[in-house]
Amino acid sequence: MKDRKKLVVLTGAGMSAESGLKTFREMGGLWEQYEVTEVATPEAWEKNPELVIRFYNERRKQLMEALPNKGHYGLAELEKHFDVQIITQNVDDLHERAGSTKVLHLHGELKKARSTADPFFVVEIEGCELNLGDLCPLGSQLRPHIVWFGEPVPNIEKAARIVSDADILVIIGTSMQVYPAAGLLYYSRDEIPVFLIDPNATSVDYDERITFLRMGAGEGVNKLISLLAAHA
Repeated sequence: MKDRKKLVVLTGAGMSAESGLKTFREMGGLWEQYEVTEVATPEAWEKNPELVIRFYNERRKQLMEALPNKGHYGLAELEKHFDVQIITQNVDDLHERAGSTKVLHLHGELKKARSTADPFFVVEIEGCELNLGDLCPLGSQLRPHIVWFGEPVPNIEKAARIVSDADILVIIGTSMQVYPAAGLLYYSRDEIPVFLIDPNATSVDYDERITFLRMGAGEGVNKLISLLAAHA
């Protein structure tokens, strides 16, 4: 039996949009009252940790009510034919809940918290709330396990290595405009096919390898599956 081809998938906010998870700027209510700098930066945490915790508690509650969409399930199904590795900018767990077995989170995970004293000490959050006073065994406050604006992305080098080894690269639901994640495309080998699924995809700054599927995640992954039949 021949080795299965390595299919690497980069996903962004558009991947989970069909599951009802809105981007930061689309959120209503509380989120209209605050800039990203007030709830998603190290400075925000220092200034008002209660607000930051409340913001992520609300996002976590929203995630608890969300379900994976057809796009998530389609990517999980591709594991039957390819060695699939997902690299996601999303902090939700919808890929895992759909059945994908290899998922690397670039920007952290919403259902986890980490120590403010030791960033490598990460725990699962019980239920949907993290609270001031929730301490790690070192006695330090737990914070959301999220990579905030202005913080380094610890998994970016691992992601680059994965992309450099890909036989096929798929990009779903991301503008590829936010670095360092946007730079991952350029770690892929020149000869491999690249597919970009996004209803608002633009050809600006992209190379000739890319096949554009200008549609949502569910429809796009369904189309992708048929196109990949020739590459399996």
